[in-house]
Amino acid sequence: MSELIFVTGASGFLGSHVVQQLLEKGYRVRAAARGAKADHLKSSYASYGDHFESVKITDIARDQFPEALVGVSAVIHLASPLPGRLDPAALLAAAVEGTLNVVVQAEKAGVKRVVVTSSIVTAMNPKGSFTDQDWSPITKEMALNDGNDIVTYCASKKFAELALWEWADNHPHVEVTTLNPTFFYGPFTQHFSLPVPDFGAISTNLLIYNLLFADGAFPFNTWYIDVRDVALAHIRALSSPPTAEVGRKRIVFSSPHGWPHQKTLDLIAEQRPALRARLITASPIAQDGTPDVLPMDFKRVEELLGMKDEDFHSIEATMLDTVDALMEVEMRWRSAGHSIVTPPPSI
Repeated sequence: MSELIFVTGASGFLGSHVVQQLLEKGYRVRAAARGAKADHLKSSYASYGDHFESVKITDIARDQFPEALVGVSAVIHLASPLPGRLDPAALLAAAVEGTLNVVVQAEKAGVKRVVVTSSIVTAMNPKGSFTDQDWSPITKEMALNDGNDIVTYCASKKFAELALWEWADNHPHVEVTTLNPTFFYGPFTQHFSLPVPDFGAISTNLLIYNLLFADGAFPFNTWYIDVRDVALAHIRALSSPPTAEVGRKRIVFSSPHGWPHQKTLDLIAEQRPALRARLITASPIAQDGTPDVLPMDFKRVEELLGMKDEDFHSIEATMLDTVDALMEVEMRWRSAGHSIVTPPPSI
């Protein structure tokens, strides 16, 4: 019988890609979600039969769900609270407690491999280096007192990951991997539900959607990764080499491709001429020497995940597939009578 993987955050943008790729590769999936989202997952993946099941978990940070972990060989923890939906103290607590609750229960159930989605923001630092040893200088005090949702979110990702690695150091028999991606863009799977405008659910595709509005905003840098490549990385991490051989598996992760924002606009205008008139009218802000591709160790990605440059989607495919997916969703929203407004610059 194929391996059973427990996935949190399965109803999200990235989660839908992870689940779909797992199923396509022959894994069985037990997906956790809340209420109606769990019901939607069950119906959406019905064609996979007993290879897919959904379980309802109301609060990933506090609920006990030992029965959901029976027979599970690995956990992929994607769920994380979004900025602006909780007060700062609650957001920090939810991120840390959610991660720890999942891995603690998984270890008790005998799970020996855990893959957790973190973020590039945990590694961003004044030195401008992006290695597995780099950490953001952001503090809890900054998160609680700055009054900025993004600062709070960045802190929540950092302290959730720090708590995870402290736990991992005390449980060396569990193979732990974190993936720390940059902004991820790409199409939506057929299993991802967006019946009404929901900019939070669009995730970082929101940054590309902004380019399709005259008064939109640019992403603050050009670093990105295709969501399909992020999903593949999570699955490759299930068979990554042991920690004893390669050290702590904290993987800063971005695309090996990149170009200035203006080239993205030029690509859309050329390949999707019907959208030319609605593109952002502002000029991209100069990057002041910031490289278009994240300066990271791609050899480490190949060593730990087996992913080479040619395994990544091209920037042309990523950008055009993202734009096409966003326009398809927008068309459905319009058909349902929803008004379309310029999205916020970030979630």
